[in-house]
Amino acid sequence: MSPVVVDTDVVSYLFRRDSRAELYRPHLDGELLVISFTTVAELDRWALERDWGEPRRRRMEEHLGNFVVYPYNRQMCRKWAEVSDEARRRGHPVGVADAWIAATVLLHEMPLVTHNRGHFSGIEDLEVISEAP
Repeated sequence: MSPVVVDTDVVSYLFRRDSRAELYRPHLDGELLVISFTTVAELDRWALERDWGEPRRRRMEEHLGNFVVYPYNRQMCRKWAEVSDEARRRGHPVGVADAWIAATVLLHEMPLVTHNRGHFSGIEDLEVISEAP
């Protein structure tokens, strides 16, 4: 079992049983599924924006139980700053949440499973697994 960081988009595909989730099953089945703390925050915001009721929120909490959540720490903060600055200098700024996810990937030396390869294009040395066309 190898750890892989799962981007927020793929976590949501799995939760919603979106057909795109099937593209990623070969990369996820039998692996240790890791998410960044920021993915949890993004999904919490998503639930608020869409006015989810309590049953759906509970279902999401259960779904998140399938993942190990990696928290932030001082080392992660430094890596986030490096990732953000490097992407900016290369002319491909990265979003705040995506920079946290990339920092998690780089700090722990794991691949990233995402359907949004372009969100991470400004970051060197990032192993990205994507089935996006």
